[in-house]
Amino acid sequence: MALTKNQRRQRIKNRIRKIVSGTEARPRLTVFRSNKEIYAQIVDDVNGTTISAASSRDKDISSAKGNKSEIATLVGKAVAEKALKAGVEAIAFDRGGYLYHGRVKSLAEGAREAGLKF
Repeated sequence: MALTKNQRRQRIKNRIRKIVSGTEARPRLTVFRSNKEIYAQIVDDVNGTTISAASSRDKDISSAKGNKSEIATLVGKAVAEKALKAGVEAIAFDRGGYLYHGRVKSLAEGAREAGLKF
């Protein structure tokens, strides 16, 4: 029997998480996207803490006009600015089982533009 879309994404996500882990020096930027929204968090897996987070539901971002990819770029910039204020410059990118394409790629490029290194 074939895997459903969610089961396939979960397998890919687990395979990525075996390799990518966030430390205090290099935390993990994780992405979750739904049909309408996109969320990003910078996580220190060693201490189990979230350093910064941003989503398309934030007030300053939700009022912006544009398509979903443009909104994802704004989310990437917002999470990067918060991370830089917290003293994080280099991260490990966790695409969460999604293809590095479309909104996920836009978020990553927005974070790079704002000054994160990965």
